[in-house]
This record gives sequence, structure tokens and C-alpha cells, in this order.
Amino acid sequence: MYDRRSFLGAGVAGAVFAALSPRMAFAKAETDKRFVFIIQRGAADGLGIVAPVGDPAFVGARGDLATDFASAPKLDSMFALHPAMTSVKALYGQKQALVAHAVASPYRDRSHFDGQNVLESGGTGAYQLKDGWMNRLLGILPPTQAKAIAVSATVPLALRGAHDVSSYAPSSLPQASDDLMQRVSMLYEGDSQLHALWSEAMGTRALTGDLAAGGGANAAATGALAARLMAPANGARIAMIETGGWDTHTGQRGRLSAQLKGLDAMIGALQTGLGPLWSDTLVLVATEFGRTVAVNGTGGTDHGTGSSAMLLGGAVRGGRVLADWPGLAPAALFEGRDLKPTLQLDAFIGGAVAGHFGVEPAKAMAALFPSSRGTAAVAGLV
Repeated sequence: MYDRRSFLGAGVAGAVFAALSPRMAFAKAETDKRFVFIIQRGAADGLGIVAPVGDPAFVGARGDLATDFASAPKLDSMFALHPAMTSVKALYGQKQALVAHAVASPYRDRSHFDGQNVLESGGTGAYQLKDGWMNRLLGILPPTQAKAIAVSATVPLALRGAHDVSSYAPSSLPQASDDLMQRVSMLYEGDSQLHALWSEAMGTRALTGDLAAGGGANAAATGALAARLMAPANGARIAMIETGGWDTHTGQRGRLSAQLKGLDAMIGALQTGLGPLWSDTLVLVATEFGRTVAVNGTGGTDHGTGSSAMLLGGAVRGGRVLADWPGLAPAALFEGRDLKPTLQLDAFIGGAVAGHFGVEPAKAMAALFPSSRGTAAVAGLV
């Protein structure tokens, strides 16, 4: 197994090659079912993804950000889906997509780092737990040769812990210049073995770039890669995909649309790549916290609280929005500015995972979210 330490002192080309080479060290879980967690780093605006168009305060509260929903496809009498999400809309129509709205983790401040730590560790406070809820999930599933994998630059906190996992992405070494990449490509061009390895590494580097890049092409390729890693009989059963770019402080309308187009392409590619396995697949999409209801002076939104989350896949009891809607009137907002959370994200995740893998809900909650004592898992999601 290659790691960064193996290449220290080997020169610039060796260091770059180490940075881009896949690293494999497999985890175990006995199941034929697949589970994918797509994390939205940066605090995705749930109101801009699934909009409460039936709320009388929506248009006035959201201003220009409400424009895209004037003719957006409705999910029910209250909610409409952003028009960029065509694949998700089709899944919703097939009852393979479920939205949870006004949802949040136990975290109530507005730091990305702290919020992501709570989301991934499964604690009730930042840095309370040292391992991640996905890694702890591996411990309550019967062991086999199945694998857990992260499609990310490093193994994210959610997958860190006592159980080994693999990652398939560049390491966290500093980004090399395009000129250096071109020179190394030329150096390896005449070597059939190194050229093939380098080409694979360069492809992985491209896949882990901007979610919105290439009109969603990179995101689709990432989804296809995850499907290829999960589809074989000896492939991964549990995966995490990192996405960034959700911190829309300025120019949100165009930026969010591009992000959602990429996310939609990623989900569509996952479905296509998994083929018949999609019927036994559960995909979770969630973010660390939401954004403010009001638009700021630069056409964006600031860090908020409540957001939305999604479950997708053939295993989902979909075609519905799960929400105890608090409303967007000024008096209904959390701290006078944010969507008020009325659903606990840990209970939502715990219920989905327990139902999908056939684990007793209380056992799943105790393992995945040990600090959330007394919190009951949401039932009936899958």
C-alpha cells in the first residue's frame, strides 16, 4: 500500500505521483445492500433546493432567489424542487426520492468546521467524538469481505475510526501546477506501466474537482466512479462522496443552480452505473447547516441553521416530503433569521440506516449517535 511517507525524498515527480495514486485498505460489512453518503460541504441552502412555495411568506422573504421556483416542478402543495434537479424529480415521481425539510444536526452555531465535525462524528457538540458515525456503522454490521470507501482527498471524519476504510482520490499534498503535471506526463509517456498508472491518477484528480465544473460533467464522472467501485461482487458496500462549493455568500442564484446541476448529474450517474443494484441502494445527501432566509446585499445568503436532506434509491419509501413546517414569517424564524429546525438530522439518518440494513433502531442510534440519548430514530423511511 502506498502512502505519502513512502515517497518522501523521492523527488518532486515521486511526490506528485504519490499525491495522486489511489490508496486501498479495506473495511468489512456483511450485506448486499449499498449505502452512499454525499456530503454537501459549505452549508447548502435547503430553501433553494426544495422551496416552500406554498408558504405565504416565501416570495417576500426570498426575493430574487424565489424566481427560479415560479415554474419549478411541484413535489406537493407546499414544496417545489429546483428545476436543475431533473434526475431527482424523476426519482421522486418513481417514489425513489424522499426529502426531509427544516432538518438540522444538534449543532446550533455557524462555523463550517464545527458544524461538519458534528455532522460527521455524530456527536452533539464539536470535537466531542474522535471517530465517525459511518465507521461505527461498520461495527454493527456482520463482517464479510465487503468494503467501505471514500471518494475524497482523504478519508473524511465520518469514515474514520477503528475499522479500516479505503480512499480513492488525491492526497492532501499541495496542488501541483499544470506545467508540472504536463512535464510529468511527458516523462512517463514512454513507459507503458507508469503511463497507465499516471493516466488513471490524472483521471481521479479531475473527478475530485469542482462539482459545477464542465456543466456537471465532473460530478457525473465522480458518480460513475463511485458506482464502478461499488458494483462488483467484491466491491464496496458503503461509500462517502465529498462535494464542496455550497457556501453561497454571493451570487447565489447562478452558483446554486450550477451546483445542483452537478449534484443531479452525480446522482443520475450513480443510478445508471449501479444498474439493477440501485433497487437495494440508499443514498443520503446532507449538509452541516442551512443558510439565512433573507438574501444579503450581494445576492447570496449567510450561515443559517435549518436545511433540507434527501434520501434516494430503490430502497426508499419516497415520493414525499417529510416536514413539520415551521413557516417563514419573521416570528417563526430561529433567532429571527434562520429556518427553524423541527426534525433532528441524527434521528433521520439513524432511522434510514437502521431500516436499510435491518438493524434494530435503538441499537443503530446508540452506535451511530451515542450522545443523542433518548432520541428515537425516524421510522418508515425505507
